[in-house]
Amino acid sequence: MASAPRITLYSSAHCAHCRQAKQYLQRTGLRFQEFDVQRNPRAQKAFAKLGARGVPVILIGDTRIDGFDKRRLDQALRRAKAL
Repeated sequence: MASAPRITLYSSAHCAHCRQAKQYLQRTGLRFQEFDVQRNPRAQKAFAKLGARGVPVILIGDTRIDGFDKRRLDQALRRAKAL
């Protein structure tokens, strides 16, 4: 069985879409890392390197999703064989 893909969520505490993304990932039962780009300087640097314009940014293996879009998230998780 293939190992689960690495899932990373870049978020901020006051972002409603970030909360939705986090809750969705928690419901899937998959392990993921969350980085608060407002409170964590290392997360800020990593986020800046992505060139993202806002949060949430979700990385599933090599796939990047900007914003919370359940359909795109489901597709990416299926492609990564996480669902």
